[in-house]
Amino acid sequence: MIQFTHHTSRCDGMKRREWLQIGSLSFLGLSLPRWLAAQQQQLANGGEARDVNCILLWLDGGLANMDTFDMKPTAPVEYRGEFQPIDTDLPGVTVCEHLPLISRKLGRMCQIRNVAHEGSQHAEASHFMLTGYPQVPDVNAAPVGSTIYPCIASVVARQKGWQNNLPPYVQMAGGPIAYSGAGYMGGAYNPLMIRNDPNDAAFRVDDVTIPASVGDERTQRRRRMLAQIDTWQRQVEGGQGVLADRGQFYQQAYDLVTSPAAKQAFDLSTESDATRNAYGRNRQGQSTLLARRLVEAGVRFVTVQFPGYDTHAGNFTTLKTNLPIIDQAWSALLTDLEERGMLENTLVICTSEFGRTPMVNGGAGRDHYPLTNLACLSGAGVAEGTIVGSTDAKCERVVGQSRTSLDYAATVFRLLGVNGDAEYHAEDGRPLLVNNGGVPIDEVFG
Repeated sequence: MIQFTHHTSRCDGMKRREWLQIGSLSFLGLSLPRWLAAQQQQLANGGEARDVNCILLWLDGGLANMDTFDMKPTAPVEYRGEFQPIDTDLPGVTVCEHLPLISRKLGRMCQIRNVAHEGSQHAEASHFMLTGYPQVPDVNAAPVGSTIYPCIASVVARQKGWQNNLPPYVQMAGGPIAYSGAGYMGGAYNPLMIRNDPNDAAFRVDDVTIPASVGDERTQRRRRMLAQIDTWQRQVEGGQGVLADRGQFYQQAYDLVTSPAAKQAFDLSTESDATRNAYGRNRQGQSTLLARRLVEAGVRFVTVQFPGYDTHAGNFTTLKTNLPIIDQAWSALLTDLEERGMLENTLVICTSEFGRTPMVNGGAGRDHYPLTNLACLSGAGVAEGTIVGSTDAKCERVVGQSRTSLDYAATVFRLLGVNGDAEYHAEDGRPLLVNNGGVPIDEVFG
């Protein structure tokens, strides 16, 4: 099942036009939500003239730097843990022994090791790294007056829009990712949510297929009836109002469920067994393969969730299971994109909301630690084979200049050709900048 995240208006706030609009989509037998009807404001891309898409591999829970890319083999044992470093394709640079495949890909990667922020809890840290903004609304307070900033992907969706009848932002996750939506920009720029497991033999995407209970012929009849209703509504409203413009919104919904490109993009059965096996026959591996297919078909930004990194206890046991999964999927993605000539136009990011504590706790785990976060970037013109920033001998602090989450977001915006200086407005009319004060990290750019 696909879910679209959106703001919900109930009996105390829903207008007659909104009710009619939602009802008319249901009348067509489609489960697409009303955020499709909010696409009337497609702003031009004010950034650099770059047509770059993005795949974000989100390690949900917080990646332990010291156990993966920033190992400290000479640190005391209570810091360095039990994993051993192995050589990589970059002389003198090592990674964890449980990342043997990605160890051969560091030459196509830029590691940012000096991002630091103050978000010590999952939700607020996700807001830092997914939106760039450190101002986190109080999740326990009433929503009135709280500002939730849009995630980077939603800004991409707003500035770049639909392509080939495919939505600009897709998220594949088995559970919620905090602050991965459009925030104050509204539900129009939220992701198309895919909750089903692409590794399931019965995997299908209902919302890119006309329901069997409706069928093509009935859909066509309903479409003609809606066209007549729309014509009447335009006459009544004098050509103005939400319903007067609904034709273009419905057209997007109709194009999505009837689009051969959408059906093809979601059909993993067309991939060879060798390719599917290379990514890993598991949910995350097949989701990553699907992400490549969606970007290839026209989706602008795809987020793939890799859960299980909140390792307060049993850190090393858990990572022995989780690291091979990301190792296989990530390395296969980079190989696949390169062989298809897509890597130069696709930014691949692997990161999480924060790092983990340098010192191992009494439960053989590591706790939340935002002072040394890690982001790995490939493609889209990044400086390949580079490491930006460094940490001290125990991975407790950044050595030299640290960079903020706003700097990180500004860097991603520039790589994607998105205007980080754009100004949008909150529901109360307040002007808000997409990125307020972030400075792109020069060393990242090739």
